[in-house]
Amino acid sequence: MTVLLTGLALINFLDKVVIGMIAVPMTAELHLNPAEFGLIAGGFFWLFSVSTIAVGLLSSRFQTRWLLLAMGVAWAIVQVPQAMTTGALSLLACRVLLGAAEGPFLPVTVHALYKWFPDRKRNLPVAIVSQGAGVGLLLAGLVIPHITRVWGWRMNFVLLGGVGALWSVLWLVFGREGNLVGAQAHADATHGDGAAVPHRPLRKTLTDPSVLCVFLIGFAAYWSLSQVLTWLPTYLEKGLGYPGIVAGRWFAAVVVTATPVNIGLSWLSQVMLERGASTRVARVKLVSAALIVSGLVYVLPLLLGLSPSQKVLLLAVGAALPTVCFAIGPALLAEVVPEYQRGAVLAIHTAVASLGAAFSPVLMGAIVQARGAQFAGACETGFATCSVLAFAAALLALRWLHPERSRRELGTAAAHAQSSAA
Repeated sequence: MTVLLTGLALINFLDKVVIGMIAVPMTAELHLNPAEFGLIAGGFFWLFSVSTIAVGLLSSRFQTRWLLLAMGVAWAIVQVPQAMTTGALSLLACRVLLGAAEGPFLPVTVHALYKWFPDRKRNLPVAIVSQGAGVGLLLAGLVIPHITRVWGWRMNFVLLGGVGALWSVLWLVFGREGNLVGAQAHADATHGDGAAVPHRPLRKTLTDPSVLCVFLIGFAAYWSLSQVLTWLPTYLEKGLGYPGIVAGRWFAAVVVTATPVNIGLSWLSQVMLERGASTRVARVKLVSAALIVSGLVYVLPLLLGLSPSQKVLLLAVGAALPTVCFAIGPALLAEVVPEYQRGAVLAIHTAVASLGAAFSPVLMGAIVQARGAQFAGACETGFATCSVLAFAAALLALRWLHPERSRRELGTAAAHAQSSAA
């Protein structure tokens, strides 16, 4: 299941990143200015949050196997009109629809994985699945420029549709539902002595400080990810002057850096947990440190006189570190949230966090449009906005994110709510 879901993650991120990789020839053919391109790129996330919450709520009632199959089929179908688009409005509509179809991917995938792995073994499989994204981005950097040069930018959408259809067939044949859901639900629903634990209100869960901090961490990580995926290829070509094929290779180098960083930090967190470290140390402080270092790295190209290659290498580190939030953030939520609320809360988390992905390309487009000829400096200013969010998320997490305390307090609140109702 982990391997199949890693393949779906690969397709998911190819779908996301292709718009940035073909930006130069596509914007030239469709006569798009930077602000319009930023709007189209951000449009992918307009319905992302709505569909994420809707399907996340369904994941508590329907098997994730069938929800994931529906997603794979929908992604493949929506590639067709993208390949045939003739103007900005139609392309925007296609990206909005694709975003709505892809929004639920992460929470449903994580919910599906958690049905196969217990709490202390969840970091690594989620990190491995997220590296499907890394492989997808690597392939994008190496393959999409070549396809675009030989067959044109539209052919990328045709091929993505075919790959999505192939995955859907494989999932239909081999996809299965995990067997830990019943045991986990029983553990959440009973005390150690077998007495029933009252259900807590979802509102109480969503307003818990730890849950809100995880949401903010995800927002900062999505902000960084979307900005890099959308604007880095154009920055490499127009800002730093690399030819298209060379820019694609640099892009691949940037995104592949996230793979060892994400898996390494997730593995370190898991080892710390297995050796007795608290989740406050092994998860919260580790993620916070990664965000602080990322924030420092993102701002350096504005402060130092660096060569183009040095700037790209710094961006690779700055973009890689926040990706650990995608593996550890859901694990933190799973500690606090009972199984009967987990699918819904993971969906709401992705919906709130992905708003960062909707806003960041638009802001970058506005900055680039305003600064005109200073393209490199404008992009570097836009990338530096990631620093502000990374610092804020890390500092608030260090102050307010306490998973063990939140789980105790929410359990007490649920019991009090039931006694008051009685």
